[in-house]
Formats: sequence, C-alpha cells, structure tokens
Amino acid sequence: MYRKQYIMSKIFYFPLNRPGSDTPPMSAFKTRPEPLDVDLAQAAIVVVDMQNAFARRGGLLDLAGIDVSGADAVVKTIARVLDAARAAQVPVVYLQTGYKPDLSNGGGEASPNPRKETALCLMRARPELKGRLLVEGTWDFQIVEELAPQPGDVVVLKTRYSGFAGTTLDSTLRVRGVRYLFFVGIATNVCVESTLRDAYFQEYWPILITDGAMQAGPPAAHEATIFNVESFFGWTLPAAGLIEGLRSAQRA
Repeated sequence: MYRKQYIMSKIFYFPLNRPGSDTPPMSAFKTRPEPLDVDLAQAAIVVVDMQNAFARRGGLLDLAGIDVSGADAVVKTIARVLDAARAAQVPVVYLQTGYKPDLSNGGGEASPNPRKETALCLMRARPELKGRLLVEGTWDFQIVEELAPQPGDVVVLKTRYSGFAGTTLDSTLRVRGVRYLFFVGIATNVCVESTLRDAYFQEYWPILITDGAMQAGPPAAHEATIFNVESFFGWTLPAAGLIEGLRSAQRA
C-alpha cells in the first residue's frame, strides 16, 4: 500500500538543501538538443500514469485496441531510473489518473473531457465496463506492481491529461524547491507531453526520458513528442544517461 500526500505551498521557488544529501550542486547531462546542467538538489522524477490501465493487457488502452506490447520494456526502464533516483535522494513524484465511482470529477455536459478521454468514452460505449476503467480502487486504476510507490514518494491524483490541471502538483514541487523535472511514463503523446508542456509554461526545466515513455498509438506519435520537446519545450535524454548522471553525482 502507499500513502497519498498533498502539500500546499507558496508560489515562489526557494533553495532547498535536503538533509543528508551530499550531491554536488550541478551535474552535466548529455541531453538533446544541447547538454544541460542540472542541480540535482532541485530535481525530481515525475512518473506519469504508470497504471494497469495503460501498461497492462486487459487494461484501458488494450481494451481500446491500442498496442501495449512495448509497456513491459518501459516498466523495466523506469524501475532502473527510480532505483538510481532514490539512491541519489532525488524525489519521486507519481501522477495517477482516477475518477470517483460516480464519475462526478470526470466533467459534466459542459466539459469536453467525457467526449475525448478514452476511459469515459469506452465506459459510455460499452456499459459492461462502467465503473471498471480508471475508477479509484479498481485494478485498472492501480500503479503497476513493479513500480509501486515507496515510503517518501509522493502520489498526486489527477483527472485530466496534464498533471498540473486542478491538482497539487505545482505546490508539491515548489515546496520542495524543485525546478528540474525528469519525465517518464505513458502515454508519451498524451499525458506525458501535456504535463511536460505545462511544466515548461510554469518555468520548470523539463527533460523527457525517451526510452522511459511509450505512446498511445503508432510509434510516430512518440517521435513527434520527442521532436516537440527538443524543438520547443525542453530536452530529451535516454535512461542510461540519467542513471549514469545520478550515479556520478553520488561518487563525486
């Protein structure tokens, strides 16, 4: 089991020295389109929607006819990233999509969300699935077992594609003095990109871990997000580069 943690904070960044942390102030990462220096004392890993719904056969995406065959490799990659991050005392923040059993937080008639969000659309089209897809407490809603949050991790619930929309994510990050965000999760082209863009708009430094994410749809959708991030919204980095940087910081 894990605990949900919600934190309110001031709206300004402030320096944060984590107790017991001996990581150097800046670490150089071989990101694209150019290298980036990151202050790991002001960094966090953001794990987006690594739930059975998106990463398992029998989950929402699979039921919707979307290929999830690449999810197992992504889960293994993220597990390695999280092990390295925790060892380096870099915070891990999970985003988890979930609706109330009555779907009251999914959006009413005035909202476009029920007309586009896959779980709400599928439950409307297939009444036998009502209450089973991304509903709090269901198997579909749960984070995959291999990536279960650990003590000290933070879980932020959300009901829209962006992790910043109507949630405590921004205050949770700012109270910790976080400015640099490494993104992993599913789906690259939907919730990951939506959250990453909002992070950029709110003056965070977003870095997409390219092999720690998977698209909903054809591979070209993943590549399109990589293009968007490198061109307009941030930086990209393979998981091996992040892990090596975290380990180097520990050795320094």
